[in-house]
Amino acid sequence: MQKKLFLLDAFALIFRAYYALIRNPRVTSKGKNTNAQFGFTNTLIELLNKEKPTHMAVCFDMEGPTERHTDFADYKANRQEAPEDLLAAVPDIKRIIEAFNIPVLGVPGYEADDVIGTLAWEAHDAGYEVFMVTPDKDYGQLVRKGITIYKPAYQGGTVELLGPKEVCEKWNIDNISQVVDMLALMGDAVDNIPGIPGIGEKTAAKLLKEYGTLENILANADNIKGAVGEKIRNGKDSALMSKKLATIITNVPIQFHEEDFKVKPFNKEKLIEVFTELEFKTLGKRVLGEDLPAFTTAPQAVQTDLFGAPVATANSSKGKPLVAENETAVTETFGLQNSQTVQHTYHLIQTPAQIQTLLQKLMQQNAIAFDTETTGIDPNTSHPVGLSFAYQPHEAYYVPVPKEPEAARKLLHHFIPLFERTDVLWIGQNIKYDILVLKWQGIELKGKITDTMLAHYVVEPDGKHSMDALSEQYLRYQPISIESLIGKKGKDQGNMQDVPLEEIKEYAAEDADITFQLQQVLIPLVKEKKVERVLYEIENPLVPVLANMEYEGVAIDVDFLKSYSKTLAHEAKVAEENVYRLAGVRFNLASPKQLGEVLFEKLQLDPSAKKTKTGQYQTGEDVLAKLALKGHQIVEDILAFRELTKLKSTYVDALPQLIHPITGRVHTSYAQAVAVTGRLSSNNPNLQNIPIRSERGREIRKAFIPREKNRIMMSADYSQIELRIVAAISGDANMCAAFKEGKDIHVATAAKVYGVPESEVTKEMRYKAKSVNFGIIYGQGAFGLADNLGISRTEAKEIIDNYKQQFPGITQYMQSTIAFAQKNGYVETLMGRKRWLKDINSANFTVRGYAERNAINSPIQGTAADMIKLAMIKIAADLKKHHLQSAMILQVHDELVFDVLEEEVEKIKPIILNNMREALILPNKVPIEAEIGTGKNWLEAH
Repeated sequence: MQKKLFLLDAFALIFRAYYALIRNPRVTSKGKNTNAQFGFTNTLIELLNKEKPTHMAVCFDMEGPTERHTDFADYKANRQEAPEDLLAAVPDIKRIIEAFNIPVLGVPGYEADDVIGTLAWEAHDAGYEVFMVTPDKDYGQLVRKGITIYKPAYQGGTVELLGPKEVCEKWNIDNISQVVDMLALMGDAVDNIPGIPGIGEKTAAKLLKEYGTLENILANADNIKGAVGEKIRNGKDSALMSKKLATIITNVPIQFHEEDFKVKPFNKEKLIEVFTELEFKTLGKRVLGEDLPAFTTAPQAVQTDLFGAPVATANSSKGKPLVAENETAVTETFGLQNSQTVQHTYHLIQTPAQIQTLLQKLMQQNAIAFDTETTGIDPNTSHPVGLSFAYQPHEAYYVPVPKEPEAARKLLHHFIPLFERTDVLWIGQNIKYDILVLKWQGIELKGKITDTMLAHYVVEPDGKHSMDALSEQYLRYQPISIESLIGKKGKDQGNMQDVPLEEIKEYAAEDADITFQLQQVLIPLVKEKKVERVLYEIENPLVPVLANMEYEGVAIDVDFLKSYSKTLAHEAKVAEENVYRLAGVRFNLASPKQLGEVLFEKLQLDPSAKKTKTGQYQTGEDVLAKLALKGHQIVEDILAFRELTKLKSTYVDALPQLIHPITGRVHTSYAQAVAVTGRLSSNNPNLQNIPIRSERGREIRKAFIPREKNRIMMSADYSQIELRIVAAISGDANMCAAFKEGKDIHVATAAKVYGVPESEVTKEMRYKAKSVNFGIIYGQGAFGLADNLGISRTEAKEIIDNYKQQFPGITQYMQSTIAFAQKNGYVETLMGRKRWLKDINSANFTVRGYAERNAINSPIQGTAADMIKLAMIKIAADLKKHHLQSAMILQVHDELVFDVLEEEVEKIKPIILNNMREALILPNKVPIEAEIGTGKNWLEAH
């Protein structure tokens, strides 16, 4: 059996793991960022499971200077500070490695690559096949037959193995010894190795092809003509120093002792401890299986009495003790309770007498937690299996609903007087689902509602809002798993109707009980965080509005979609054949690898084409769009083919599959607690992604039609709402004035930026000004603007500088908002919706910059989201008040869509417009404008 040694470059992998998740960070219930720990552990597990190494070690850089710093004081001097979360992750990662019984190595005065280089060569000489696990290109100098660079898969890519052949191809060199010479000539910005100023990768490779070595290049410097020769002559000392800095040391004082590096069974107890602390639930199950105890939060010290029994303390559970005074439950090892350890009373309610007794009790309560159990997860097609109620902690009631429809209707009928109470507060976790389930049974929940999921969402928008996560975080209690009742997700998953009644009772009643307890914990937090207005005036009142919109659904013109599908298929085929004709070869157009080779090797469309980390050419939309701007017809045809095939598969062919069998309409599902800015999202179908920018995409909106012949579609759209909000909250005099005077804001901006009268603003000027108007609030700089508009960076910088000069209030807003965030740790909308920015004071400018862009943008996007939500609530109330049969059916970004009776058109227009304009009054008297259109389909109305 071949002995395989894997040597891991710790910090290279840790940095990569951290940044891979920077836009969607993993945060524990204690607020700890675990990006690096999670990503690194995943890589480690993948290696152990897939590659089956016989030997392994992880190598770290040690603190303090190395010989390279002595030789060159500025070595690695330009590296920015590592993010605080990343540095805090290192001790955890070392604990994880040690728990896997893998050696953690480091030698003072040397870097990890020196340690790896020394061990790799020594182990290779001892007959091992060696893999250096790193994304660092410098390791190419160590490669030989039997020593390979192993670049783990990254963000959906594949593992890359680089032996001598692959390294030489990547660098365009003849042999491995030239890797160091390449680095000496071109330098390495990451490590601040200077190289020869002005010599890049292509020139370096060309010189080495001709002269073989750095030393030979320097010896022939006088014979090399032109600017290159002059650069080499001037940069001789720098090149020699750079070669020394770039050379990996292979005689570090460390030895490869075979037994020390052998892969051994992991230490289960240590892994449980660290995985528990980091809340690696799924990852932990992968490694430990059923040996992993129930957990998601870190263990806490439990105060006990003289006999070892737990004592409830004032802050043991966010102000609410889990264990009642008369309970003697034993706290689990990891600090979480469950139904086995907490005394509770869950009642099964089946007989008519029991139902009447329960109803009498419930009719006396002013706050009730409520939950439904159903046959599936889609409320529009599922049937009720049972109802759960709770109005005090640790006690709940479960009422089974019969399978037979008539018997189910009869039982539910008993509860109508309860559900129609207007003097009760209904507490739910994602209560919109339960409202919809009742709605499909002809029952309306008429009291006020509050949602624990939404309460947590406004308190901690970045957090996990599921009931299980909240229960474990705030109640230190792990609920019964749904999988323990019906099995894991998939085709073999069971149905709640088939679960024994006693098990359903425990599971379902527990849901209501936990929801009631969560309400008691979360409402004080809502007050503490000062987000009451967002919860009570926006999120909670919006729930029944969204439920009604989902219930109404939207009619779909299936015949149109069938016809349009054929049109798209034909046009896609034409575009595809055009590509093959212009390429002069047939290939797999859906293969990025083959496409890249055709565009950049055969056709040579871009000599400086970039490659992905896996060595393929980049062929993403952004890359192709820039090439299209240069007039390459083949690229336009490729983009057309991609758009046509995506429209056909994602929308045109998919929409008819989503039509409800009873209503004949499509019923999307709106999610309130997903986007941290407060925007709504939707799925099945995702309406927010219905295309609007292209003519072909817009055509899809023709498929959305009124449900009956005596109705029309009506669309109401906010006009430039985000820019109006920018003007209002910044108070910029010029921008506020433009809106107050009813001007085209982009024309007004262009006139100011270019210093011309508005009458002389060209279409191109307006386009560039529009790009700046929207880009500036998303943190776009000169580089991004230049890239976006296809102009020089100099011109882009000049436009931005002029913009800031003409609109100083915008710059002031950006600066003051960042300063506020740095002082308070959050930013907020006009309604008080908060976005917490824990990285706003990070020493790492990449991490801090991302937080700063969020600080600038969140109050703008969030206020726009708040405004349309308030408008929806008010419009829904007025439609009901005036007994109108027209219905609000869709919300997409800043647009509302209505299915309107023709005879109600003139009644409904002022209701919609007035409520949209007055939903949220902006500061500085900036007016809000909305526009209404009507038509026989959504496109015509828009």
